[in-house]
Amino acid sequence: METPRHVPQLPLALRSPPDQRLETFVGAPDGAIALLDACASGGANDWVFVSGPTGAGKTHLLLGACARAMAAQRRPAYLSLTSAAGRLRDALQAFEGMDLVTLDDLDAIAGHRDDEVALFDFHNRARSQGANVVYTATARPDALSLVLPDLRSRLGQCIGVPLAPLDDDGRRDVLRQRAQRRGLGVDDAALDWLMRRVGRDLGSLTQLFDQLDRAALAAQRRLTVPFLRETLGREPDARPDS
Repeated sequence: METPRHVPQLPLALRSPPDQRLETFVGAPDGAIALLDACASGGANDWVFVSGPTGAGKTHLLLGACARAMAAQRRPAYLSLTSAAGRLRDALQAFEGMDLVTLDDLDAIAGHRDDEVALFDFHNRARSQGANVVYTATARPDALSLVLPDLRSRLGQCIGVPLAPLDDDGRRDVLRQRAQRRGLGVDDAALDWLMRRVGRDLGSLTQLFDQLDRAALAAQRRLTVPFLRETLGREPDARPDS
């Protein structure tokens, strides 16, 4: 019998990024943060299904919920279903007895019957054990290419939290708050420069911003347009919005 391969998951207390907390999320629908906080801390028995396009912040919410559960002395777990596709039953065995289970990117196993059956079985066990589960996907359960009707039905019973991509003001707020939490000075002109010339995808922006943060700290500089041009080596060509 083949030994199950290791499935990457969140080493709970240590690797939940400090920027990815429920209270730092920008642009959540009304009531969504309170709902996830209650689920994570044990204040509610609700199950949640977060849907939205890539870059809308779904993983941020899951990691934030895990951090909140840890603060409430509960046992959380995070799993990217992309990492576990094709062997989900083995992966989910490690989550038995957890208080909060967050499962990211349900799209990765949609259409794979064995994985869907494994998730259906896990869903029922976790419900009977009183655990909280939060799912994410790019679309609502009724719009996913699931082949197991019973799984679609179970997921449809979760409370839906739809996310929309942030507009430019929201992206600026995310970057500005990151700078403030780090004690880093940033000019509005620098944020505009990044968004015009590097792109508006929030995941790419925050990743690059973290690199610039380290460079600015080492140089004891503010994030200004001249510093960006100097650090990036050249001024990138403007990219169209996606």
